[in-house]
This record gives sequence, structure tokens and C-alpha cells, in this order.
Amino acid sequence: CPNCAAKIEKQIGALEGVGKAAIDFTAQKLRIEACGPDKWEQIISRAHKIIKDIEPDVEIRDLTAPAAVLETRDSSEITRRLRQGALFLGIGLFALGMIPTGFSDFSPVFFIVSYLLVGWQVILKSVKNISKGEIFDENFLMSIATIGAFAIGERAEAAAVMIFYRIGEAFQDMAVNRSRKSITALMDLRPDYANLKTKGGIERVSPETVRLDDCILVKPGEKIPLDGTVYEGVSALDTSALTGESLPLDVEPGSAVLSGSINKSGLLTIKVTKIFAESTASKILDLVQNAGSRKSSAENFITKFARYYTPAVVFLALALALIPPLFIPDARFNQWIHRALVFLVVSCPCALVISIPLSFFGGIGAASRRGILIKGSNYLEALNAVDTVVFDKTGTVTKGIFTVTGIVSVSEDLGEEDILFYAAHGEVHSSHPIARSIRRAYENYENYENYGNDGNGGKVVDEGVIQSYQETAGKGVSARINETPVLVGNRAFLENADVPVPLVETTGTVVYLAVHNRFAGYLVIADEVKPDSLKAVRELRDLGIRNIALFTGDNRASAKDIADKIGIDQVYAELLPHQKVEHLETLEREKKVVIFVGDGINDAPVLARSDVGVAMGGIGSDAAREAADMVLMTDEPSKIPEVIRIARMTRRIVRQNIIFALSVKAAALILGALGIATMWIAVFGDVGVTVLAILNAARPRGPVSPP
Repeated sequence: CPNCAAKIEKQIGALEGVGKAAIDFTAQKLRIEACGPDKWEQIISRAHKIIKDIEPDVEIRDLTAPAAVLETRDSSEITRRLRQGALFLGIGLFALGMIPTGFSDFSPVFFIVSYLLVGWQVILKSVKNISKGEIFDENFLMSIATIGAFAIGERAEAAAVMIFYRIGEAFQDMAVNRSRKSITALMDLRPDYANLKTKGGIERVSPETVRLDDCILVKPGEKIPLDGTVYEGVSALDTSALTGESLPLDVEPGSAVLSGSINKSGLLTIKVTKIFAESTASKILDLVQNAGSRKSSAENFITKFARYYTPAVVFLALALALIPPLFIPDARFNQWIHRALVFLVVSCPCALVISIPLSFFGGIGAASRRGILIKGSNYLEALNAVDTVVFDKTGTVTKGIFTVTGIVSVSEDLGEEDILFYAAHGEVHSSHPIARSIRRAYENYENYENYGNDGNGGKVVDEGVIQSYQETAGKGVSARINETPVLVGNRAFLENADVPVPLVETTGTVVYLAVHNRFAGYLVIADEVKPDSLKAVRELRDLGIRNIALFTGDNRASAKDIADKIGIDQVYAELLPHQKVEHLETLEREKKVVIFVGDGINDAPVLARSDVGVAMGGIGSDAAREAADMVLMTDEPSKIPEVIRIARMTRRIVRQNIIFALSVKAAALILGALGIATMWIAVFGDVGVTVLAILNAARPRGPVSPP
């Protein structure tokens, strides 16, 4: 139960050497972060003991161990079936006691036996907890309430309360398991094997054993086990489990493919580019499965609330049983004890303790089905307070596919081909998209009108002509090419090297070139806006978010042109990575809650610093994905307003459950104290409310797209 889960989490977290312990009740996972490996075995041993002391029937599996260790024990299934049989037999005996028959004289016996068959576990657990100093939980509440009911002669009500409590628990388990189906579905991403190509033929191996640059064979209908590049074959891939996109993705030699995709048609040979632990499927599973360890403030509040709420209602019930008979004339202890027992039954906080985490888990699951991975319910909750969205430009609102659209030489000694030659060789070691576009333009120079072709011009960048090379991140490159000193970069980079440079006003990114410390010319590089960037900005404004900004390292003219196309009016251009962080901190000092959306390595600092960092999962860098709080698998900016709508819907469900549970319980408590409510109403106030709240939390999320 969630209460026991909270106890386990608290006690393991207090162990020496444990940095943090977090239980995701919904995903049934405990994550322990130890301060060092030297005490790990001792920590695990003590954690096992704590778990078994608090919840003896819990099955413990080590998720870091080989798969063979994870097999379910047969004894667990036998125990479960015996308990189900005892519950059904108890219900049958209770029915015999309630229905007038020839056995009516035995009704008290039927009620007692029914109660023991159904409730012995609850009573035993309560006794064990009391012996360990753990008194105030739902087992204690139910034991005291039902034993008290027997003591005042209400045998039928005592048996009924325990039966309905156990039935309610069964419904709770069903609802929780229903919410876990999204995790089970995601587990289908995990590949079972890889067909490794070896000298001796094809060998079926575990994906964990495949190394970088190995070649694997993927047959039609099989899952791609590791990220890689298609070496041979043509096919269509089903990527819906990764991105939420239903249309098949066509791939051919040279195409990048992601693990977890399903090969629909042709036979593919894939060259592995990432080991199993770093592959997309593993990352997604890790993100979603561990999302519950980062709890929202609402979840943390409810956990603390339950810790103090349960002892409070026990003492209130005790006061209700003892004080009125002492001070009210003609008041009978029997009458007020009954009211106190009703008070105890209805007071159990399960509806809130279970349904609120389930609500957030449902929101995270709804987002993951749409290709939006959220690393914790705290980030989903934070989306409700967002009033500012900041986009990076290149690769975020634009495609990040650059094309050289112009070459200008201002030197009498150098033609445009020379300018392109020096720029391409100066950028030979850079992984920046602009550098790649310049090299591609050089390779395609003979086709002057279309530098973006995939390279049939015949020109090759020759690293042998480069004598020295030094790159300054975010600024430019200094190199010696054929013994000629060359500077390639932005305007500020050349000016810092004492090279006077004119300001070029044009649409696109300008890369300046100096040869022999004299300005020689420049290249103009343009990027293409993503089709749904305008839609994303429009929908954000429809959601009431008025502060939308663009951060970029590109020149102001290029940034302003892109911003105008998609409807952003706040533009911060020519920023280095640390300047992006400084501008973000300025926004936060203005009491704004900020989402930052980026994709590159240079975005990692500002992604980590923002209230909610969002990384592009397809073209984004590993550093950006690690630093971010959310990952968009489809690289679509329009997913931002979509996930905000999911967050708002989740908040509505949480509020509905809190208001509903507290209202019904408050009404039942008042009616119970006044003697109007019976044990039957108390059972609904506890079990009924819990089941309804859980079903509301676990219900599928409705449409999140705007009308």
C-alpha cells in the first residue's frame, strides 16, 4: 500500500551511506542512490530487512541483476490464490449470516468466521506494526474499528466493514495495475536479442554484448535492438512507440535508425553507433520508469499530510468515544463508541495517498504516448505555472539544415572558390551544423546554384593542407592552411584578432573570413523554419503565455528574420552559452517561470538552469537530453503547448480528487459524529471514495489538441 511504501522510503533513506531513496509506488520500483560503493552490499541487505519488516509479502527483484534473477516465485502465485479463496469464502459465509435461512441461529458464528477469513492479515499486520512502534496506519484503523464493533455487539457491521475494505483494496490494485499498463507497453521497446553478423555467419546474442561499429541484421517484423546507421537494405520503420508518429519512416543506406523501432518490410543491415545502455530505447525506458522518483509538491504534501492526519483522527475518535458520555446527560458509552468507530473507518487517507500519484503518472503516460518524455511529476506540475517560453533557434524552431546561399569576396587576390576553400578547410574539424554546411558547399561547388546537394561535385576537403587548428567555442576557428593564416568565424571573433570587419546586413547567418589577418570576404548561410514552429507559437499564445522569446548565437538580422516568420517579438541574438544563462536568470529575477527549449551541446547549461528544460530528442545532443527535464522525440515545437495542456488536465484531475475525497470524508465524519451515518456509509466514505478517485486518476486522458 502507499502508506507502507512511504515508510519504506523514509527508513531506507535514513540509512548510513544512502544519499536518497525514492519509491515509485505506481511503477513498483525503489531507487537507492548510495554515497559510495564500499557500503553497497550492507545497504542492500538492510534495505531488504526493512522492506520485509514493513511489508513481508512484497516480492523483491534486483533490476540491476541478470534477467534470470527476475523470475517470479511460484509461491507468490499460490499465496495470492489462497487469499482470494479466503475472501470469497468469507463473503459466502457473510451472505449466509445475512440471509434468513434455517442456519440463522448460527449467524454470529458465520460473521466471526467470515471476519477472521477476510481480515486476519489486516489484524496480524496491525499487531506487527504496533510491536515495531508503527501504530497509525490503515491496518490499525480498520482493526480498531472492527474489533470495537464486535465489542459493542455489531458483528454484521464489523464483518461487512472488513469485507468491503478488502474488496476496495482489490479494486485499488486493479486500478493501479491499469495505470501500469503504459509501463508494460513501453517495456515492449526493450529488444530481446540482436542478430550479430560475424565471420561465421549470423549469431543471435544479447543486445548488451554488441559493440560499437558491429553490424547487426534486422528482419521484417523485428525490433531494432540498438541505434545505428543503415549499411545495407531499404525498408519502412514503425516508430510510433518512440515518437507517437503513426506514419512509417522510410530508410535507406546512410539513414540513422533508433532502437525500439520496428522493421516493417525489407531486410536491413545496421552498423551500430551506440551501445545498448546509450541507445534510445534504453534511455526512454529509464526516463519513464524513473519519473516517479521525482515527486510533485502535491505528492510530497499528501505524504506528509497522511503522516499527521491519521494520528489526529485516532485521537479525535478517542475523544468522541470518551468525552460526550462524561459530560452529556443520558449519553451512553455504547452509542458514542459506535460513532467513534464510524469516524475511524471513514478517516483513512488512502483515496488521496494513492490517487494523486496516479493522476501525475497518468499525465506522464499520456505525454509519453505522444512522444513527450517527462523525467518527473514535479516537472509536469511546474508546467502549470509557466508564463514564459524561450526557444533556441537552430535545430529547435528551424530544421538545423543549413545551406550556403551566398559567397562574397572583397579581395582582389581571392575569388569565391578561394573563399570557400579556406572556409571549408578552416571548419574541417568542427561538428557545428554551419561548419558542415560549408564543407558540403565546397564538395558541391561545381553546382553553384544548389550548394545543399549531397555531394557529386568531386571536391574533397584535404586535411593534409592544414598545419595548425584552434577552435574557440561559439566564436570561430583560427588555422594555418597551406602556410596561410586564416580566421573563420563571427564578426566579433575577427575584431578581437584586430581585423577590421564591416557589418553585413543580410538575411541569414554570416560567416566572416580573414586571410593574412586581412578581411577577405564572407559566406551567407540560411536555415529553414520547421513547418510547425508558427503553430507552436500561436497555440502558446492561445494558452495565455504572452512572453515568448528567441535565444540564439546567430546575428541579429538572421534571428529577427526567423522570429518574424513564426511570430516571436523578443529576440536575443549573438549570445554565447553563458550569456544565454545570464539572460535566463534575468527573466527568472522578474518572477517568471521559464521553459527553455533547445537541442545543442551549448544549450545544456541553460537547459539545466531553466525551471523546465526541454530538449529535442531526435537531432538534439546527448548533453542536451541529459540536462533537460523533458525530451521531445519528434523534434516538433508544437509538442510544447500539447504537454502544457496535458499538465493542466492532470492538475484538474488532481483537484477533482482532492475536493471530492475531502468533501465526502468531511460530510461522512460530521454525520458519523452526529450519529446519523452508519458503518455502511463509513465504508463508502473510505473504500468507495478511494476506488472512484483512483478510477478518475487512471482514466485515459481526453483529447489534448486545440479545437
